[in-house]
Amino acid sequence: MKAPSSINRLFVKLLLGFWLCSSLIIAFVGILPFLQQSHDQQPLSHKQEQLLKRVAKHFIEEPELLKDSRTLKKLNRHRAPDGKFLKFYILDDESRVINHRKVPRTFREFLLLSEDHKEPISHQFRTELIFGPYKFIAGEREYRVYSRIADNHPKPWFFFFNDNKLLTIIIAMMLSGMLCGLLAWNLGKPLRSLKQSSNALAEGDLSSRVDSKVANRGDEIGELAQAFNSMADAIETMIHNQQRLMGDISHELRTPLTRLQLSLALARKKEQSSIEIERIGYEAEQLEDLISELLTLSRVTISNNENLVHLELAESLSQVLDDAEFEAEQQQKQLDIDIPESISLDHYPKSLSRAIENVLRNAIRYADSAVSIHAIQERQNVLITISDNGPGIDDAELEEVFKPFYRPDSARDRESGGWGLGLAITHAAIKLNQGHISASNLKPQGLKVLITLPVKMKGQ
Repeated sequence: MKAPSSINRLFVKLLLGFWLCSSLIIAFVGILPFLQQSHDQQPLSHKQEQLLKRVAKHFIEEPELLKDSRTLKKLNRHRAPDGKFLKFYILDDESRVINHRKVPRTFREFLLLSEDHKEPISHQFRTELIFGPYKFIAGEREYRVYSRIADNHPKPWFFFFNDNKLLTIIIAMMLSGMLCGLLAWNLGKPLRSLKQSSNALAEGDLSSRVDSKVANRGDEIGELAQAFNSMADAIETMIHNQQRLMGDISHELRTPLTRLQLSLALARKKEQSSIEIERIGYEAEQLEDLISELLTLSRVTISNNENLVHLELAESLSQVLDDAEFEAEQQQKQLDIDIPESISLDHYPKSLSRAIENVLRNAIRYADSAVSIHAIQERQNVLITISDNGPGIDDAELEEVFKPFYRPDSARDRESGGWGLGLAITHAAIKLNQGHISASNLKPQGLKVLITLPVKMKGQ
């Protein structure tokens, strides 16, 4: 029984992943206005306060100047130390601007902002800086003085998003999609690996396992990968044991079979021949052939002792092709061979020759008049095609014919004898050479067998 904490690990990953993704986007978009406000608004600096104080002192000493329009106009001719023009705004106790008829929108916004602060502040707008107020009393009335200067301080790059809301939303959606896509990829990649391993195992690759990186994950996907690998190990062991048992039984059967054949030979030598003895002799020969086929299948499947070589295909198949030409000639059938000498590949010569021989002899046996074997190289694969103009096989049986002891009940039936092991041996030999074999019917009649072999074997 697993601990409760391990049950929802994948759920927690999904929850935290999507929650963090959405939270980060929302936090980034939501915090921008506060960052910009804290950047734009600052407490009144000492220099700014002294500037406003000098202007206020002038009116405190001579209150009547507040009613002199010429003096009030002169306030807009001041220059800052850096040469920029300074504008001052004086408000009376009724919050009326007494030295300007028109007030810019930015100044009105600043008045609203400053009302929310107990202390004087400065605020950086896009193209100007406004600061104040400095309060003073002149002629028994309270006044406030503000200053405005054209100033365009550079802002941090991320404030661009706060000024472009629509673009910010689009970028946020794209970023959210990327983060969610990354999370989905992180979850989907191990599942794809598990699927590929499952398909490979289903196609007969008993060595297929899920990658250790996936199996070592600390969530349910990792546990599933470990369970799959354990299952694959058990299946591989079971099948290998079954194949080994078949080989062992076949080998052990040869001992009593040899004794039986020896007894038959002695009986014939003593002229004790009869129909029954001849029948026993025939069946013993059939049994000998069956055991030989089983041992061949066992060797190809689990105990291959050949050395891998890189050799020309035509050279490896030369003896098989010579024998096939002779057999076709004896049956008055035409055999067309087209295997370029330039084709070479990694392979096990004996097993590959046995595989091609089985298919080619079947084609000659069932062909009406013509058989062909062609080979071409396409990129990193060699394609070998063996076709005949015989009766073919039912479509439903095309995949079954490569299984041990399967003999089709269609046109290529049991009249030939045999035990359905020839194509099984071929399939095992092609698999040993890391290739693939398939069969398909031709129109109007005939059968084509396609063998695909890699030029360079993986893992070699």
